[in-house]
Amino acid sequence: MKVEKIPGFAVFVGRNGAGKSTFFDIFGFLQDCLKQNVSMALERRGGFQEVRSRDQDGDIQFILKFRTDGKSPLISYELRLGADENGVPVVKHERLGFRRGSKGQPWAVLDFQEGAGRAIEGDIKTLEDAKKIKERVEQRLDSPDILAVSALGKLKDFHAVSSLRRLIEDWSVYDLHIDEARNRVRNGAADTLVQTGENLALVAKFLYEKHPERFQKILKKMEERIQGIREVKAEVTLDNYLVLRFQDRAFKTPFTGNYVSDGTMKMFTYLVLLHSPKHPALLCIEEPENQLYPELLGDLAEEFREYSAEGGQVFISTHSPDFLNVVHPKEVFCLFKKDGFTTVRKAAGDANILSLINGGDMLGSLWRQGILMSEAGEP
Repeated sequence: MKVEKIPGFAVFVGRNGAGKSTFFDIFGFLQDCLKQNVSMALERRGGFQEVRSRDQDGDIQFILKFRTDGKSPLISYELRLGADENGVPVVKHERLGFRRGSKGQPWAVLDFQEGAGRAIEGDIKTLEDAKKIKERVEQRLDSPDILAVSALGKLKDFHAVSSLRRLIEDWSVYDLHIDEARNRVRNGAADTLVQTGENLALVAKFLYEKHPERFQKILKKMEERIQGIREVKAEVTLDNYLVLRFQDRAFKTPFTGNYVSDGTMKMFTYLVLLHSPKHPALLCIEEPENQLYPELLGDLAEEFREYSAEGGQVFISTHSPDFLNVVHPKEVFCLFKKDGFTTVRKAAGDANILSLINGGDMLGSLWRQGILMSEAGEP
């Protein structure tokens, strides 16, 4: 699977089984490798054979290319995982590098094979610091199944390494469960929404108390998008639980989260997620259109764009024609499977699709008609 030039806000479409969830789990897998080790990351997913492409016997390889900002050199991280002669998982090859100039040869910050290799050493924080170092020092890791970018503490302040670590560590996949978000929770503290949304009341309370300007912005958007909603509060009950209460303009008594619509809860949850002060570097949300009225999807897409404009990247998977109708072709990637392997193509890369869009057609309509995937290359 190869995905290139991904924008800040990207939407992935494809039939069931096309590989969307697998693509989203790449960073989850790398995150486990970074925080623990390769062996544990593989074990969590059923072992090497379950992670490797079906009926294949080679190594697993990843190549990530990124910039720390719009003007910085392109940084490349290559990782190849395999097994030793005893079948034990090892890092066959790990390399982090960048180009000195537009035509220069890639220059390695670190280059390791099976727990041994070389890395630059010194007081390194920027690429300019790294360019001044002529030699790399021989290093050996404690185990051949751990990542050098995680183990080499002397590189932790180097911007390229810290950016890579943040890119991987901050990857957050959300599959919001509205029934769990409705539930009251034990009173406590939380500043980040968990992946199911079950601590929504705690995070709402945190925003109300610590970031009132953000919370007021959320309320204003709720008023604009959900008819009748005037106020949302997180209240502590007598038995020290926290519940959400929604005030409707038509009634004096507010409703608890159990008695408001799924769409109201879903929109509030997304707004809390997107307006929290902590911005994951990568935010992935599967099928955000669920429970939302179609007219709200344009607003939601714009929220995702605003989030990405502030420095976070947003990946969305969808099966909704209505959601596709409110995104741009340059934001859409089509996934399809052929001979057991997933291929990814950009909707904007097909001249016929662009011609149809310019002629008044919408991506959702082209999806319904089968044209979007057909033009993207699906047989």
